[in-house]
Amino acid sequence: MRRVAATTLSTTAGVVLLLALKPHQGHPPVVSAVSAPRPAASAPGGAASGTRTGEFTGDVVDTRYGPVQVSVTLAQGHITAVHVLQVPSERGRDREIAARAVPRLTEEALGAQSASIDAVSGASYTSEGYIRSLQSALDEAGV
Repeated sequence: MRRVAATTLSTTAGVVLLLALKPHQGHPPVVSAVSAPRPAASAPGGAASGTRTGEFTGDVVDTRYGPVQVSVTLAQGHITAVHVLQVPSERGRDREIAARAVPRLTEEALGAQSASIDAVSGASYTSEGYIRSLQSALDEAGV
């Protein structure tokens, strides 16, 4: 009987301690852009969608955990870089998810040369915001 009481007491104390832990409140994640190699020659922006060059900013997409916004750099109509301007970062878990998901989303966007990419598992809201903001930047560019 004493063992049962001791086990119950120690388990309860452990659960209370775990629930009392506060998430780490560090700095927002430093999210860098992943860039593809730039073409050797770049033409100035033209009217045809295949020759667009420049940086285009996407819409701010409000998600359940915070805003997401990206900008895209195009050279002759090809995506050469995606820069993340905003991601959810209020809580530690938001920063962890963004730090894991954003580089994968950026690599996929560069590989696909479009916003038709898969969401990152475990980062559904961030992925959806990223994809929608990227698509709005590409729409602004006319590609």
